[in-house]
Amino acid sequence: MWLIDQLAEQHIREAQQRGELQGLPGEGAPLILDDDSHVPPELRAGYRMLKNAGYLPPELEIRREALELNDLLKQLDPDEIAQSDHLKRLRLLEIKLLQAGLNTDFLSGEYRNAIAQRFAGE
Repeated sequence: MWLIDQLAEQHIREAQQRGELQGLPGEGAPLILDDDSHVPPELRAGYRMLKNAGYLPPELEIRREALELNDLLKQLDPDEIAQSDHLKRLRLLEIKLLQAGLNTDFLSGEYRNAIAQRFAGE
């Protein structure tokens, strides 16, 4: 067990002994745990803390940005000047995701062919 896990367990045991964990909302209900089996054990506590603080690993941040760009492109008129810049940024993000070993199938859709044609024409 890692130091941060040991400290957390120690604080939990002390709070239980003092009775501070009695009568809390959700007491006795099963916990909904994230599947962190793909994260090395020595990184789980740190990743959990970052996730709870609202931070994402770089690969997931890139994926989130790619999804936002994809949604934005669906709303833009194909003739808008800004669309070209967004298409280039989306392609760059897709390449970064592929380099990180992540699947980019979530970007497939009606704009996938438009992106391919646009970049083939340049």
